[in-house]
Amino acid sequence: MKELLIIAIGSAIVNNVVLSQFLGLCPFLGVSKKIETAAGMGGAVIFVLTLSSFVTSLVYSFILVPTDLVYLQTIVFILVIAALVQLVEMVLKKMMPALYKSLGVYLPLITTNCAVLGIAIINVQKEYNVLEGTVNGFATAVGFTISIILMAGLREKIEYNDIPKPFQGMPIVLLTAGLMSIAFFGFSGLI
Repeated sequence: MKELLIIAIGSAIVNNVVLSQFLGLCPFLGVSKKIETAAGMGGAVIFVLTLSSFVTSLVYSFILVPTDLVYLQTIVFILVIAALVQLVEMVLKKMMPALYKSLGVYLPLITTNCAVLGIAIINVQKEYNVLEGTVNGFATAVGFTISIILMAGLREKIEYNDIPKPFQGMPIVLLTAGLMSIAFFGFSGLI
């Protein structure tokens, strides 16, 4: 239990996927304009990353390793992630059409979100079992959600500030992301 807690805290805060590992920057920068859409994207990523970590761990442990097809892990992981994103997209389109519209093109981009594939590969590299891999995936997704919601809140506040012309738009967003990253490096001695 203690080991799972260390994995969870380490993945969510200390080694934040966006602010420390710099994975998943496309939706982080693209969907973080409003808190509502950022929270929706965070929820979708939590679902996809947790489920994909679970399924890819199972596939790796019980299919790829026993059949000596480990070299196919990347292709198989991408197929699993793509199927899960399609499932999320269908559910959101049916149950929450407003959120589905506001996420727009970024929802299918979860398929190519390097954070999702990266965590599946990290789970294999760190030799996590199915439970540890699933906890790592969930905690990483929670860390992604924390960072994207923080960025969305900051962007909403920045919108009403008087910013010099050269820094308006993406430059101030990138500076803010850099400062957030520096702040999260303060957690690096925690675990």
